Amino acid sequence: MIYKRKIYQKLLSWKHSGSRKPLILRGARQVGKSTIVREFAKEYHSYIELNLERQEDLRLFDLDSVKEIIEAILVGANISINDDSLLIFIDEIQESPRAIKLLRFFYEDFPNLHIICAGSLLELVLKNTTSFPVGRVQQMVLHPFDFEEFLLAMGKENIVKLFDEIPIKKHFHDIIGKLFKEYVIIGGMPEVVKTFVESGTYTELHEVYNEIWQAYKDDIEKYGRNNTEKKVLRHILETAAHEKDRITMAGFGNSNYRSREVGEALRSLDKSRLIQLVYPTISTQLPQEVDFTRKPRLQFLDTGLLNNILGIQSQLIGLSNLSDLYRGKIIQHAVFQQLQAQNASIGSNLHFWVREKAKSSSEVDLIYQHKQFLIPVEVKSGSHGSLRSLHQFIDRTNHAFAIRLLSNTLSVEKVSTISGKPYTLLNLPLYLATRIPEYAEWGMFGEGKPENVTPNVTPT
Repeated sequence: MIYKRKIYQKLLSWKHSGSRKPLILRGARQVGKSTIVREFAKEYHSYIELNLERQEDLRLFDLDSVKEIIEAILVGANISINDDSLLIFIDEIQESPRAIKLLRFFYEDFPNLHIICAGSLLELVLKNTTSFPVGRVQQMVLHPFDFEEFLLAMGKENIVKLFDEIPIKKHFHDIIGKLFKEYVIIGGMPEVVKTFVESGTYTELHEVYNEIWQAYKDDIEKYGRNNTEKKVLRHILETAAHEKDRITMAGFGNSNYRSREVGEALRSLDKSRLIQLVYPTISTQLPQEVDFTRKPRLQFLDTGLLNNILGIQSQLIGLSNLSDLYRGKIIQHAVFQQLQAQNASIGSNLHFWVREKAKSSSEVDLIYQHKQFLIPVEVKSGSHGSLRSLHQFIDRTNHAFAIRLLSNTLSVEKVSTISGKPYTLLNLPLYLATRIPEYAEWGMFGEGKPENVTPNVTPT
């Protein structure tokens, strides 16, 4: 079963591309990089896997030339270089900055070879690599499972097929809603989901989460340049989960650390993808202007890991309305996680919108770019929510469409801002966050347009 369908399709496109380059898969440890490459290797006649945490494989990259390295790899595997259906996978490439540098010559001297590399905390290694082969490699990012990938891992292919019909039928709402609650509680780390599928209970997950998180902490401290930086990194990892709102760098987590120290550590964690800095945009139209001087939010790698760190999973299991805990932060986190998983591009980040004035401020949870438009998206873990910030955004943008993610069923409303500008509000169930691109098209240009739907009329 191929769970990461979108990334798998991208790998197939890479395989058949006439301008193929060595591919670097980036992403945090244990998000499934090695697993998907091994699955993808079935598309080839021959497959060689190297792991640079093994000394015998690492020593290959001490040879004088790429030609010698390739000859040694092929002889060791008893495979001919003339094999036109061969995939070479170099795992844990962060252990050899020289191997990263040499990818340029793999591309220039042996363009017909199919080479995929992967590594954990690769971003921090690249920071110290002066000869990164810019323009000679292709890169993709892997994320934890989104909800649809979670369903596939759970053996719920029949549920995933329901998402392909737009709009989704309302009588499936309760069934999918219960499964989405499981996803919000468990998250999308492949090993955790696998354990849940095999055990059928939540009780065995705690140890798996702890092992993953401890491995991350052990890894990240290796890259602290001095004892102070290591202490700041450790402090952030231990306290960041408890930050409910936008953060301040100075004194982060009730510490005495300075803004500069915290900022540098958080940027390292952001590059490692363990904790992402989500900065606000102040734009309502393209081009989108991100304001890095304003307070960011924090996004963890995975909602399940976050729940475990906070110790709230048992409480979430007993709640019928997930908005009752942490002011809806967990739901917002799960939505961001799913949307991030839709994009495998390097440097692709989500943003929220702010308008901060002396006596009045507005904030929209998420801004999604669809074609030439910036669409405001509010995330409400309950069945209702204020529209004030959406009104502020719509009054300043060049279109009349907004999305609100709720726990209730899909509906379309005709709404007017306080100043009188009419706009269409598409209410989407939270479990359809992965399908925002399709529903944005449906609601703005397709059958979901107001003239094609009998809308629910909502007072201003």
